[in-house]
Amino acid sequence: MHHTSNLRGIALMIAASAAFVVCDTFLKLSTEGLPPFQVLFIRGLVATLWSLPLVILTGNLRAVGQVADKWVLARNGMELLAVLCFIVALANMPIADVTALGQTAPMLLLLGVAFVYGERIGAVRMGLIAIGFLGAMLVAQPGEAGISVYALLGFAMAAATALREMVGRKVPGHVPGPVVALGAILVVMVGGLVAHLLFERWVVPQWQHLLFLSASGFFLTIGHLCIFLAYRYGATSAVAPFFYMFTIWAVISGVVVFGTVPDALALTGIALILVSGVAVVLLDERRRRLAPVA
Repeated sequence: MHHTSNLRGIALMIAASAAFVVCDTFLKLSTEGLPPFQVLFIRGLVATLWSLPLVILTGNLRAVGQVADKWVLARNGMELLAVLCFIVALANMPIADVTALGQTAPMLLLLGVAFVYGERIGAVRMGLIAIGFLGAMLVAQPGEAGISVYALLGFAMAAATALREMVGRKVPGHVPGPVVALGAILVVMVGGLVAHLLFERWVVPQWQHLLFLSASGFFLTIGHLCIFLAYRYGATSAVAPFFYMFTIWAVISGVVVFGTVPDALALTGIALILVSGVAVVLLDERRRRLAPVA
């Protein structure tokens, strides 16, 4: 029974990663003709309409007010920073490259936890983190002028994502996952509107933009639902390594939808990020299993 639950959790994590990449694919298609922050705002409107039924179906309607919890707001503020960096990078970089840079977030999280809480990293994990960052540099491919501003935004997105997870540890356990996800959608929507008003001019969306953004909002909601259920059904040790399926799906999206194939260096970098990331997850789980119980 436990084996079956883990398989279900793994399948849900793979589905979640696919849904998020489909969401990002439609988001990137929408930036071809619309300013990126306007895209975030419109997507937020649609995603809110999709996510409210999710909150209701999971029986969390009475908990909606908890989106205003100070730690939920702080966590989702980091989400906003990450998404603002992501949308600009996504509009100007191949989707596989942006996604791969974002996959360094768990490694940055390890470094952040070590710095803030004094948790010992160890030589093996530090070596794996170094391999992951080497992979990120191969993806970014700095030239004579240095790393492009969009690749820097990709790194900033990963750093903000790591901060989001650190702050997320403070979110009270009684706050349901779908409510946190709804809060993130609302904060990003409002933040996207503010950024649009400050830095962009409104462009009248075409019907295809509205179609793309409706689909993006739908798959965003599906992704949140699947990742929530993945950790509910499956053990973290079984489910977490499949988080790195994001990059695989993003490469497929780049080839099929945008006709972009990463060059040899970028593919090597993506492979290094995948291998080191999965190895870190598996090593952490092994350490937890071997840790003495007080």
